Amino acid sequence: MGVVEKIKEIEEEMARTQKNKATEYHLGLLKAKLARYRAQLLEPASKSGPAGVGFDVQKAGDARVALIGFPSVGKSTLLSKTTHTASEVASYEFTTLTAIPGVIEYKGARIQLLDLPGIVEGASQGRGRGRQVVSTAKTADLILVMLDATKSDEQRRLLEIELDAVGIRLNKRKPDVVFKRRTTGGITINCTVKLTKTDDKTIRTILAGYKLHNCDIMIREDITTDDFIDVLIGTRKYIQCLYVYNKIDAISLEQMDKLAHTPNTVVISCEMESFLSLDHLIERMWDELNLVKVYTKKRGAQPDLSDPICLRKGATIEDVCNGVHRSLAQNYRYGLVWGRSSKFNPHAQKVSLAHQVQDEDVVSIFTK
Repeated sequence: MGVVEKIKEIEEEMARTQKNKATEYHLGLLKAKLARYRAQLLEPASKSGPAGVGFDVQKAGDARVALIGFPSVGKSTLLSKTTHTASEVASYEFTTLTAIPGVIEYKGARIQLLDLPGIVEGASQGRGRGRQVVSTAKTADLILVMLDATKSDEQRRLLEIELDAVGIRLNKRKPDVVFKRRTTGGITINCTVKLTKTDDKTIRTILAGYKLHNCDIMIREDITTDDFIDVLIGTRKYIQCLYVYNKIDAISLEQMDKLAHTPNTVVISCEMESFLSLDHLIERMWDELNLVKVYTKKRGAQPDLSDPICLRKGATIEDVCNGVHRSLAQNYRYGLVWGRSSKFNPHAQKVSLAHQVQDEDVVSIFTK
């Protein structure tokens, strides 16, 4: 029996099993097996055979945004309208057959936008080159799920299932759980909160399923069984997502208003960009990416405001040094910072490599 058949068999058994207190341990074991088989499907243990053909697109710019969606929802049109890249556009499905990158220049930042081929149901199991598509999406800092506003919400649910099956968790944060393997000493589980969605026995059952008999676990939030399995596997990607509904010029105002007020959702019309501007979408992308701009300043000169260094929120002076040159942090003596992160704003503060910068700070670096 192949891996795909085993996955289907477990999914059917989970669908037949009633969810109650008596079956939660059995369901936990089935979920652990399902996650293990899906990991095998994505990353086969055997290295024999010819190499597969993937989408080898070099990561460029300050952030990467991936366009995911079913065929003919307007992904290529969006890429062509927001970047200077021409992606083939046609009225038939599967026009795009490989990953096509484009660059959005916004507020001094260069955001790489990837137009990925349309995926079909069962993509996580390899249908329609779906495995390459969703694996490329794992490298993105933000995912845009393109949807057709004229179709039902079933398209959104199916896409979420496919992305979830390959280990992409949309709009979720990593569970606050610390897991450490040991060679001896058995299993130690410590919780700082009361667990209401799982329990000690279920956790130990899952650990036994993975043949883990010696480990330390610290749980700092009320997690579910699925969250704990994600921690054990350790390869899950937690990525922010925006649901972009295209073709809203073909629906009623009431439907458009309902979609627009849904969390993490943007409504657009690629064919009527003069009326329904795409600027709002780019602004939302900028907000979700959490980028900060830092300007550099030479001694005795004015700050260079034309070429900012774009970093992720929470970046430090060390990241700024690496953004200028790799060897700068090794020869770092001290730095001066003007802006929001300075204690003495509007005056400068002398800072170390560990100092966190904020948006539109001005940094002057002094070396040994």
